Amino acid sequence: MSVEPNGLAVAGDKLVIRNIGLLLSGDLANPILDADTIVCTGERISAVGKAADLNLEGAKTIIDAQGCVVTPGLIDNHVHPVAGDWTPRQNQMGWLDSTLHGGVTTVISAGEAHYPGRPRDLVGIKALAIAAQRSFANFRPSGMKIIAGAPVLEHGMTEDYFRELAEAGVTLIGEVGLGGVKDGPTGRQMIAWARKYGMTSMTHTGGPSIPGSGRIGADVVLEVDADVIAHVNGGPTALPDDEIIRVCEESTRALEIVHNGNLRTGLMVLKIAQERGELARVIVGTDGPAGSGVQPLGILRTITMLASLGGVAPEVAFCFATGNIARVRKLDDRGLVAAGRAADLVFMDQALGGGGKDFLDSITMGNLPGIGMIMVDGVVRTGRSRNTPPAARVPETVAA
Repeated sequence: MSVEPNGLAVAGDKLVIRNIGLLLSGDLANPILDADTIVCTGERISAVGKAADLNLEGAKTIIDAQGCVVTPGLIDNHVHPVAGDWTPRQNQMGWLDSTLHGGVTTVISAGEAHYPGRPRDLVGIKALAIAAQRSFANFRPSGMKIIAGAPVLEHGMTEDYFRELAEAGVTLIGEVGLGGVKDGPTGRQMIAWARKYGMTSMTHTGGPSIPGSGRIGADVVLEVDADVIAHVNGGPTALPDDEIIRVCEESTRALEIVHNGNLRTGLMVLKIAQERGELARVIVGTDGPAGSGVQPLGILRTITMLASLGGVAPEVAFCFATGNIARVRKLDDRGLVAAGRAADLVFMDQALGGGGKDFLDSITMGNLPGIGMIMVDGVVRTGRSRNTPPAARVPETVAA
């Protein structure tokens, strides 16, 4: 596939991915596709199906998947970016690039809360949100897509304030509770204004996480009614079980299970969602960088944990990190393997040397998969991941 100087695919170039052994769709309603071939045109998927039924002529690039698994690019619903590929929380460089090697092609900010000297005045908050949205729209380490600019709520914000943010291109609200707004009525009014202007939002859930944050219990979570109940299993400290049950049963909003939370509570939330037939509400994130560090494989680890310990099929668990998040966050251009969606794809297989008869069985047994290739916007960004164990099979580019 031809590539422009900025690393993006040239519109109109055709790419064919053939010999796919297992194709995961990201769609909870149909998580495994009866297909072995994907056709991409430029940055988008243009067709999915059986090779015999598709027009494969004129491809600039052909990738032989060699029987491995293809999934949508994973999405991390909960990160805290600051500036470029650096985090002051752990004073670490390259964490976003390293996360891409974990199969994550999109990350979503839960608030730039770790920004050194983060402003608390309304002018400064707006300036930081717009600057983060602009800079991370342009900065894409290894092609990763970073959706940032998530202002933290403070008292004094008005409806016009949210309208102006939205007009400037800000689409997110950071975790309610990280700033001065920690009460239900104020949070609910501000979230309603943000929603009116198309912004999606989240509520901190659990004990305090950083200086300035506070305990946000079930009463406040339910009253604020944000789109995402962030780290419902604690970030990192989970609420008592009775409050978790209330949040799950009395709200209809997305339930975010994070890597940096309480594992026991995460599994309890998953069980409640299963019993209520509400797996469409379950999404995942890492909540990193955090005190526990940076987890490049955090999303893969969370998928594997939920599938191996939580009793959901692996192909369903992958939906929590792809299609479910895309729906909740209104990202109708990614998250699924389907015509019209971004050609953000991860080529995986069972890791060498582990138990399990195949890819899905291995994950059910608790083993991480290996990644052999990652594609973003129709461009191959990595070969074998430097972070996962080696995959049994890897794709090969056979024509270009």
